[in-house]
Formats: sequence, structure tokens, C-alpha cells
Amino acid sequence: MTDHNDTSSNHLPASVQEPIANPGLPAHLPRPTDVDPKAERRAERQVAAFFVASMICAVLFCVAYFTLDIKDETDTFIGLGASNVALGATLGLALMFIGIGVIHWARKLMGDVEIFEMRHPASSSEEDRDTTLAALSAGLEESGIARRPLIRNTMLGAMGMLGLPLIVGLRDLGTLPGKTLERTVWAEGTRIVRDVTGTPVKPSQLEVGDLMNAQPEGLVTLHSEELIAEGEERGVEYLEGVDLQVEKSKASVILLRMEPKDLTFSDRSPENWQIDGIVAYSKICTHVGCPISLNEQQSHHLLCPCHQSTFDLADGGRVVFGPAARPLPQLPLTVKDGYLVAQSDFREPVGPSYWERDSK
Repeated sequence: MTDHNDTSSNHLPASVQEPIANPGLPAHLPRPTDVDPKAERRAERQVAAFFVASMICAVLFCVAYFTLDIKDETDTFIGLGASNVALGATLGLALMFIGIGVIHWARKLMGDVEIFEMRHPASSSEEDRDTTLAALSAGLEESGIARRPLIRNTMLGAMGMLGLPLIVGLRDLGTLPGKTLERTVWAEGTRIVRDVTGTPVKPSQLEVGDLMNAQPEGLVTLHSEELIAEGEERGVEYLEGVDLQVEKSKASVILLRMEPKDLTFSDRSPENWQIDGIVAYSKICTHVGCPISLNEQQSHHLLCPCHQSTFDLADGGRVVFGPAARPLPQLPLTVKDGYLVAQSDFREPVGPSYWERDSK
């Protein structure tokens, strides 16, 4: 340690000052793997074995994912089903074996040299940066990754196989899009019901300028036993769970009533698709799929709150502003037993445009 009375060394650059005196640390002893080639090879095989075990667990995760049915499983451990236990255990072990392998590699085979440095200014000098880069290069060399292909290849294999559970897990995000946007649960004779309450809609209940959020019958949770019984008599299927959420995200519509003289008819929006000025359009923006319900009553424009795409509901849902690339799909309407019903499903896919969609 430098004597406080001797100030000559305090003015020396940090790079040339001596370190503190040895506080009494024991002498460094080599590890068995540093002096015994057999122990070195044995440690190398052990590290590789941990990485191989991780690969096996990653594969077992995928096997468990596809073979254990989460709907039919029974409790196996503290209330957890077989699927949860198997998926959690295999994924956890895959990660653990990689960690153990890396730690074992570092403790048994990587460089075993004490390194120290004197305190230096916050802004490193060019010399310090060169020294650091040299130390990193030396550390890479001492790790032996270049001359230990067994460890390197099994570690890369373990980390690569760990991606399998992640890829397989994407399946739980939902079904692949494919052509699913080309159809909804709307069909001929499907009643239009109010969102939330599930009550059917009569044309006389809408005034000019009214906008209503609606759903197909069967996608709204009903609290009226009378409505449920009446619907079941007509063969209505009430969906639940994931199926309900998927279909509801595609089939939501808005109803708007305007003066019939304000409507513009075309091949995309025939006159027989409206009832006394009442039109129905998909509630899902054709840009990126945001729900729309901001109505400009005087202009009959519907505004998307996400990116300001604007659609003219008096002219077949035509895009009048914003990034949307195509009009809102229109639902053909008719009246049955005094209530508004659909003539059919939408005649084109709902939601944002996608690559499988026909160009028509």
C-alpha cells in the first residue's frame, strides 16, 4: 500500500501505479482439468451431456403439447393438470440444463486466472480500450469454444432446440388466419340483435340518424330465459368460450338509419340490401381491424378512431379518407316476422386486407 507521506507516486498516471499489496490470499492452485487431460475430456463430455439433455426436454415439451389434451386432463399435482405439469417441467428443465451446462463449462474448462485493474478515469483512454479488446479476445480464446467443437455444437443445438417450445406455443394464440376472414356466422335468416342485451331489432325502433352496435343472434350472452327458450325453439346455437370470442370479433356490425333518398345504390350496395334507409356494415375497419363506431350524423360518415380512416355509409361504405384500402363490407338485410335479419353472410371478407384475399 502506498505511504500517505510519500506523494510522489500519487501523481503518477493510473496506468503505471502499483496495485495494493497482497492482503494474504492463498496461492492459486490449478484445477484438475488444468493438469489432467482425462479430467478435461470428462468435463467436456459432462457439459455436452447437459446441452443434449436440454434438447431432449425441448422435444418432450412438443410431444406433451400435442399428446395431452387440456380439456380432458385430470388433476395430477396440487390441482394442476397433466398438461400443465408436463409443459412446465419440460420447458423448465430445458432452460435449467442450458444454465447448468454453461456454469459447468465456465468452472471447469474456461480460463482460471485472477484479473485486476487499477481505478481509471470514467472516460477510457485509447490504450485502455485496446487493452479491453485484447482481454475480450483473450477470454474468447481461453473459453476454448473454437477448439472444443463438441461443447460448441451441443450448446448451439440446445439453444436452437429451445426455440421449438416457443414456436409450438404460438398455436395457443389462435387459429392461423388462412381463409377464416372470408366467412362469419351470419347466414340467411339470422336475426340482428342488440349488443350486450341480445334483444332482436324491429325497423320501427330505429329513428333517422340512429346508430346501433349489433351482433348476430347466438353471440350475445342472454340473461332472459324467455329469449333463450324462444331462440332454442328456432334452432339458434349459442356459442361460448373461445369460439364465441373468435366469431364475435368477425361478425360485429353497426346499424344506421338514414333517409332513403340519401342512399347511393350500386353493384356493391344494391337497393334490396337496405330496409327503409336502414343499412348494416361490418364494424371492423378494413385497414388494421380496429372497431369503428364514430358516426358523423349529417354526412353519414363513419370514422375509425385508430388511424382516421373514414367510410361513407350512404355510398356502400366507400373510403373517403385515410389509409384503409377498401370499403366496409355491407350485410344484406331483410325483414322476417317483423325483425331485421340477414339475407346471407357478407359477400366479401371482413376485417383488414390480407394476402389470401381475392383481388375482386
